[in-house]
Amino acid sequence: MPSRRHFLAGLATATGLPRMGWAAAGSPAYLAAARDPSGAYALFGLDGTGHDIFRIPLPDRGHAAAAHPTAPEAVAFARRPGRFALVIDCVQGRVSHRLDAPEGRHFYGHGAYLKGGAILATSENEIDTGEGRIGLWSRAQGYARIGEIASGGIGPHEIRRWAEDVLVVANGGIRTHPDSGREKLNIEDMQPNLSYVSLSGEMLEQVELPDDLHLNSIRHLALAPDGQVAFAMQWQGEPGDGVPLLALHRRGQSAILAEADLAEQIAMEGYAGSVAFAADGKSVGITSPRGGRLHVFDETGGFLASHRRADVCGLAPGRGGFVATDGLGGILSLQDATLSGLTTATRAWDNHLVAIDA
Repeated sequence: MPSRRHFLAGLATATGLPRMGWAAAGSPAYLAAARDPSGAYALFGLDGTGHDIFRIPLPDRGHAAAAHPTAPEAVAFARRPGRFALVIDCVQGRVSHRLDAPEGRHFYGHGAYLKGGAILATSENEIDTGEGRIGLWSRAQGYARIGEIASGGIGPHEIRRWAEDVLVVANGGIRTHPDSGREKLNIEDMQPNLSYVSLSGEMLEQVELPDDLHLNSIRHLALAPDGQVAFAMQWQGEPGDGVPLLALHRRGQSAILAEADLAEQIAMEGYAGSVAFAADGKSVGITSPRGGRLHVFDETGGFLASHRRADVCGLAPGRGGFVATDGLGGILSLQDATLSGLTTATRAWDNHLVAIDA
């Protein structure tokens, strides 16, 4: 029988072996969900120029995905109010685990890895109360649910890792109920906020909008390399009101509202679908599929440019600027203030383009 010393030595050797990384899945740069012409849904891995590396079928419409920071593994989330999330082995092209929302909950379509990828966090709705929750799942335990914390508001949509044990949460403020589909139940008294929450559940900081912008639902997030947060919003008032749809925030400071000239703001139709920083953090973009616009700002909120593209929504950092996707199958590059096509696929890209930080 092996001695305890031999067992520990073997364990140390095993944990020291090289781990399979994203190179084993073809080194994709991005993940994106899409609908094929047949009506089938899938998650795609794309290279830096937007060409397919892999395609993995999904049982229903996907929304966003969370990419593990080191392992070739992704979690594909159903569109809200979804009840499932699929952990996908991107090397084998198969579902390795299915996460079902606990009784009385549904997912909001986003998640984030923490603690070096050991913990998956999921944004959730507590259906009876409308309160936001963040579910915590252990990868080492086969994605078993190990706890939950309060999100700090109603309708937590996108969540991002701000530090290994801190989440930044976009609490959209909109209450929904699965029995009512996607109907918004509390528009008049909604209170969106941006929250920084520790894994232990401590509310570290919370940012609210001015009273006259309480109808601006905070939905999507981007992080710059220096920790600055950008949040994109969706206006629940009249689409032609032309309110700001982007804000920038640094811990301990007030949020900066960023907006273009009034005509461009109105053209966005009150809807920002995605947000991303360029890789250097010096510029930030938001998209509006409704308005067919991609707006770019500098890191202080100054407006730089507007680009027109029908149904543009997905946005991520790219070489020299940004990469974007649209609902017509287009994948675009924005470099040196020029928006140009990279490739076109025979599919409809969904809302988000997720960069793999591997």
